[in-house]
Amino acid sequence: MTGLHLNISLMTPGHFRHAWRLPYADPLAYLDVDHFARLTRIAEDATIDAVFLGDGPALRGEIEEAPGTGLDPLVLLGHLAALTTNIGVVITSSTTYNSPYNLARRFQALDHVTRGRAAVNIVTTGTPAAAANFGLTEHPDKDTRYRRAWEFLDVVTRLWDGWEPGWLVADKESGRYADVSKIHRADHYGEFFSVAGPLPVAPGPQGRPVLVQAGGSDGGLKLAGDFADVVFTVAQTQAKAAAFRSDIRRRAVAAGRRADDVKVSLGVVVLVAATEDEARARAEQLYATLPIERLTAQLLADLGLPAGSFGPDDPISAVDLPEAIPAGAFSAGFSVSTRALIAERPRTPRELVNGSAGGSGHRLVVGSAEQVADDLESWHRAGTADGFTIMPAETAVDLENFATLVVPILQERGLFRRGYPAATLRERLGVRFPGSALPDDRTA
Repeated sequence: MTGLHLNISLMTPGHFRHAWRLPYADPLAYLDVDHFARLTRIAEDATIDAVFLGDGPALRGEIEEAPGTGLDPLVLLGHLAALTTNIGVVITSSTTYNSPYNLARRFQALDHVTRGRAAVNIVTTGTPAAAANFGLTEHPDKDTRYRRAWEFLDVVTRLWDGWEPGWLVADKESGRYADVSKIHRADHYGEFFSVAGPLPVAPGPQGRPVLVQAGGSDGGLKLAGDFADVVFTVAQTQAKAAAFRSDIRRRAVAAGRRADDVKVSLGVVVLVAATEDEARARAEQLYATLPIERLTAQLLADLGLPAGSFGPDDPISAVDLPEAIPAGAFSAGFSVSTRALIAERPRTPRELVNGSAGGSGHRLVVGSAEQVADDLESWHRAGTADGFTIMPAETAVDLENFATLVVPILQERGLFRRGYPAATLRERLGVRFPGSALPDDRTA
């Protein structure tokens, strides 16, 4: 296996969303730009590939219990990129509630401004409340959202590719600046969009911003295979993770790409301390912040089980689960991940909620720096992922602990690089520049 890639989430107060209840926590940290600046500089000092922030274009009901996603990630992470030199920024944007031209132009500009450190994380938005914010009477169904997303990315990538190399003439004697034969319109007329193009500016240092995608449904997997440079995913077992990575690589080949054209970044919630005992003690503090009754009800709904059919400490076995993931499940990927755990042995809702940092679906790793490094090495060597998106359990504490305690161990083992070997995020991730010639070998 080659060296792994590491992104890190800035979600605040952490991926235990109720960590703001801890006595020392600042409940308004998710709005504090200085808080994010400090964390991003720590991540850059550790040579992390990129910082990442999830987002949704609506205020969700959880605000009664915990902070929402907060500041617009394009504004916040654009500011953080200006404060740093090397670290990439992965910015979440919705294909359901954006237009392809505006998104393509904004991220092309960001790629120039950051000198090749821009990435867009494409989501279709699972929050029905978003519809009313954009003049729609109802939230589009999943199939419609993914059809729109495919067309959206088709348009965006064509806009990004609309300027050929050699467009610049800059002949001062004749006054001819550009060869317009090398600048192409998109002229797209589809089910959802009509976009003429071209963009008003040439590609940035990466050719295209890095395109990140998450989604475990059929529509999401097609997007990943056809377009994504990086796929952000969830898994609770090594077998499921390795199978997912193999599937994505096969899909990329089927779409006429190389298997290595798409990298898999596995989300992992990390709670790390100087000793295992200290980490376990902090975990108990975080478990105590969780509204277990409500999270149990949410878990049952996502698994397709009747409300009230299981209490927090009642074991759920594989035979209790319906054959299919319910259409109303918030995330197909999270549901598949949780079902894989239950298939191993019966689990209580409390175990499932605690073990995924309050029901996030992502695997929670608790331990000393050595134990966390051992865990990531084991999963990486098992072929589960090309790298990890580290999701701090309590961001103000665990991001710094991971960067200063775990990263040096991974570097000593030769699993993670020292320094930034290339200027652009695309190069560091090992993702080809658009337009690169395909090699003869497209094997998965």
